[in-house]
Amino acid sequence: MKKVMLMVVVLILFGACIVYNEEIIDFTVKNIVKSKQESTLLTNNSYARNNSYQFVQITSNFSPQSRQDILNIYYTVLNSGMENFTFYCPDEYKDCLNEVDNISNDQNLLSNINNYVPIYNSFQNIETEFDTLGKVDITIHHSYSKEQIEELENTATSILRNTITSDMDNEKKIKVIHDYIINTTKYDKDRSDNKVKIYHSDTAYGALIEHYAICGGYSDSMKLFLDKLEIPNYKISSENHIWNLVNLNGSWYHLDLTWDDPVTNTGEDILEYDYFLITTEELQTLETDQHFFDKTICKEAN
Repeated sequence: MKKVMLMVVVLILFGACIVYNEEIIDFTVKNIVKSKQESTLLTNNSYARNNSYQFVQITSNFSPQSRQDILNIYYTVLNSGMENFTFYCPDEYKDCLNEVDNISNDQNLLSNINNYVPIYNSFQNIETEFDTLGKVDITIHHSYSKEQIEELENTATSILRNTITSDMDNEKKIKVIHDYIINTTKYDKDRSDNKVKIYHSDTAYGALIEHYAICGGYSDSMKLFLDKLEIPNYKISSENHIWNLVNLNGSWYHLDLTWDDPVTNTGEDILEYDYFLITTEELQTLETDQHFFDKTICKEAN
């Protein structure tokens, strides 16, 4: 009799599982699986900065409720220097995964976020994977190797020690570094004109170690020193060009070392100041073709 009753109970439970299959799965996912989900613990390396901007801000909220929250997560993770990070979209934010999908596939947007990040923590490539449970995995491949960073750190420390003095104000410090980079670096025409890659000229390593650079190398080098001098800054880019935006005495100015190091027909080295700490209005008066930028992203430049 007991076996018959047990069999009846089993059949009833089995039938209930069939009838309420979706409800049971949904309950299990929401109350058991998701209750165990936790974002990766964020750890900052020594190069990370605690700088927030109008477009992206450092955050401690890894359970996003808006598109801005997701942008802030990407920026915060990149800024930290971590190579892998996981966060979860909450159930109540219905469009979260769609926004993650849109952001992760917008390379121009991700590149603009990358412009705010300390150069050693910036990405060469970034990958995002997500599943229907709301799990989002970010994988970052950094632009600089450990060996390059070590060599750059030694070089940058030596340059600062030999060029910067305690009596200089920030404008003078910026000018000294501006001049040093231009005077010791040649524009890499083979890279820009013929797409021949001999040097790491799109990075600070190309500019400061190999002494050849294109705009990425000039702007990375300048950002490296601006960060070390604790002068607020980020890189600013157009479709085909990148330069620096710097905060000096509460106002933001453009700083373009590439255009201050012009290529001459005679091969003569020239140092100019046409693009040294100029306003957006002045920039647009001087030249427009290469310096168009998204003012909804680079809001400080407005």
